[in-house]
Order: sequence, then structure tokens, then C-alpha cells
Amino acid sequence: MYEKSTYRWYKHWDFTLLDMVCMELAFWLAVLVKAGGSRSWGSMIYGRISVALIALNVFVVFFNESYKGILKRGHQAELWKSLIHVFYVVAVLLFYMFMTEDIRGYSRLTFLLFGVFYFALTYAGRCLLKNALMYRGKSNQGNHSLVILSSENLAGEVVSNIRKNNFGEYRISGIAILDRDLTGQRIEEIPVVANREDVLHFLKENWVDEVFIHVPEDMKIPQGLVDGCMEMGITIHLWMADTAAQGVGMNQTVEKIGNYTVLTKSVRMITARQRITKRGMDILGGLVGILLTGIALLFVAPAIYIKSRGPVFFSQTRIGLNGKPFKIYKFRSMYMDAEERKKELLAQNQVQDGMMFKMDDDPRIIKGVGSFIRRTSIDELPQFWNVLKGDMSLVGTRPPTVDEWEKYELRHRKRLAIKPGITGMWQVSGRTKINDFEQAVALDTKYILEWSLWLDIKILFKTILVVLKRDGAV
Repeated sequence: MYEKSTYRWYKHWDFTLLDMVCMELAFWLAVLVKAGGSRSWGSMIYGRISVALIALNVFVVFFNESYKGILKRGHQAELWKSLIHVFYVVAVLLFYMFMTEDIRGYSRLTFLLFGVFYFALTYAGRCLLKNALMYRGKSNQGNHSLVILSSENLAGEVVSNIRKNNFGEYRISGIAILDRDLTGQRIEEIPVVANREDVLHFLKENWVDEVFIHVPEDMKIPQGLVDGCMEMGITIHLWMADTAAQGVGMNQTVEKIGNYTVLTKSVRMITARQRITKRGMDILGGLVGILLTGIALLFVAPAIYIKSRGPVFFSQTRIGLNGKPFKIYKFRSMYMDAEERKKELLAQNQVQDGMMFKMDDDPRIIKGVGSFIRRTSIDELPQFWNVLKGDMSLVGTRPPTVDEWEKYELRHRKRLAIKPGITGMWQVSGRTKINDFEQAVALDTKYILEWSLWLDIKILFKTILVVLKRDGAV
């Protein structure tokens, strides 16, 4: 799923947090300097102002759009923007104190010093943070994996443009050259990973969040390439000059990548509010889940260790959002040699096409305790740590193992267009009774296309009922 790109005041949360730290430091430094070392510098009257400043700063950031274009501003422009921001914060603070009749008893020199210190600290802090983000962008360490599809003569320009205007946002994972086979070479230090013929194979096999397509105006973009990306659930950014004849339809939006105007297509578009609310639910649920995990650990850990000597927790590499690998955690419910014995049991796999492994009365499960924690889904509790980390969500799709992922066809990859979840639609629609992988994929795809916060809530309630009935393992 892709969040529609509009200007968001919270987008630069790192600068917001930095400014708040500089603001509080500047305020108390001003109080301390004015007090001259006296113990009265920590008076409660200044404590109230310190708390009010946090809300007032958010107010100024929201209405002044203080961070709009901040990554593109030079030092001189930043000097002026920092001065304006500090002026507004101090002005709003004084207005607030006047309206609440809370202005008496305060030192005017304190607020003058506060403004000077705040300006100096916030300007220096912003410049340092931008330099750090610039270094991060040059070192290709962004949060989103982006593959550029272009021509030999344009690829270098596209890489430079995105690095300059979106530094710190994207990890450019590779370049696919569509008019020549340059696989194995490097352009602007980025490897050329594919040509026109094998680009879809690369996108299927690797962690790719988004693709950016920009080719010369006289080169036609292969429709099969666009269709293949959409089939896999990969978000596509098409340079508008290449899509002039196309209208903006459902699950499409016009935005800026670098200084290019692009038409962005995704299998599912969500709003910023929906994304924040879903993540908020994950954090809240993750905290509750970690508490439950700690309680269960007191009883489960000794039982596991007595029955099967070895670690209490089991970790395994799984494939997450858009093909990104991560470590999943569970209470160990199988004997230590379970992975080796799996090869011997493949012939008894109940999933018809072998895309997942499922078996009744699996001999690898620790007798007694292993069966119990799987039947009651207690073994899943440590995954709440994955939810808190952001690798998983409370509700999503089942994260495949690496060997399952390697068997995927293009259409199967779409189920990872959303974060994997502890539970999901197919888990509450038959759970262990579903032995057809294509049926599981269809349910996961249905979940992605119809996703809403209300749907997540319904699935969570259904999961609780299913677990209480002990109707298989989530």
C-alpha cells in the first residue's frame, strides 16, 4: 500500500523533535542565566511555560509549515527560516501569556535570552541534521527501496536528481537499463541489475518498494512491464511526459519525485491519517502483547527447557513488506532439529502445491508443551516485538519463509504489498483448514484491496474468538 504524497507537517518529525529539544534547552538555559545560579531558577512558574512551549511549537509548525522544503534550503535560507520560526514561537508564547493573564512575575530578559539561544541552537541543529541526512542520502541508506527503470543516457541524470531532492528518503537498490544490456556495470555508483528482458524477475526476487520509470519521449514503455509491477503490488512512479494521455484514476495520484512530476500507481492508496492510526494501533497492541509475553515467559520457558534443552525463543528469517527480509520471533514449539527434519517430511505436506508447509501431528513439535502453545497460539506472543519494531503489524498477511518466497510467481508477490501481520483474513477464514495456497493468496489480496481500519478491528475480534475456541494455530 502507498500513502498519497501531500505536504505533511509531521513528515519531518526528526526536525520537529530536534527543534523541541533545542527549544527546551534554550528556555532553561535562559532561566538559569537570568537567575545567576540562584536556586529559584527552577521555579514552578517557569515549569508551566516549559510545558506550554511544546504545544505552542507544534501549533507554529502546523500553521507556518516550518519544514516545507527544508532539505533543499541552503544555509542562508535556513538562517532566515529559523529566525522566522523562533519569532513566531516567542510571539505566540507572549500572546498566550497575555490572554491567560499569566505574564506578571516573569523576567523580560529571560524571554529575550530565550529567543537568542533558541535561534542559535535551532539553526545550528538544523544545519547539522541536514548534513547528516545528506551524508545518508549519498551513502544510499534511505528507508524505501527504489529501482530506477530508464535508458542509458538518462539513468545517471535520474539518480543525481533523486539524490539531490530526496536524499535520505530512498535506498536506490539498482538500475534497469531498457535500451541496452549493461547488467553488471555501475552508473553513479549504483549497480545496473537488469535489462528489459529480466527486470521483472529481479523485481520479484528482491526487496523493492517502488520503481521509478523515466525513458526518452521516443521510447515506449512496455505495457507488460507496468502490468507486471502492478500484478506484484509494487508502487510505480511514471514520469508524466510518458503518461500524458493517461488520466488519473483510482489508486493513482500525481506527485513529485526529485523535480519530476510523476503519475504514481499502487495496488492500494491510503491516507496519512489511516497510516498513522494503523501504526498507533500496532504500538498500543504491541505494548499490551509484550506484557502478555512477559507473563507467559514465566510459565512457558521452564516447560520448554525441561522437554527440550535449548533456547526458549525461536528466530527465523522471513520475508516482509515488499520483499524485505526480517527476523521473526516465537516461543520454540519444536525440537532443535526441526528444520533438518522438515526435508524428510516434505512428502507429507498437506498444502497441495508445496508453497507452504502444513502437516497434522507434525512429529517435530515438542510433545505436550509444544502442542499446547501452538494450539492456544501462545507461541506467537513474541511476535509482538516484531510489531513494536515495525517489521510486522497486528493485522496483515502471513510472512513467508525464504524457501517459500523463492517459489513465488509474480501474482503471489502482491500479498506482500502490505506489512505481514500476526493475524489476517485467511487466518480467521478457516485457519488450518485452508490447504490451498492460491486460496490463501486470494484472501490476502482481498484484504489488501478492501483494507480499512474497521476491517482490521473486525479481524482482531475474530482472531480472539478463534483463539478462545482453539480452532488451530494463528
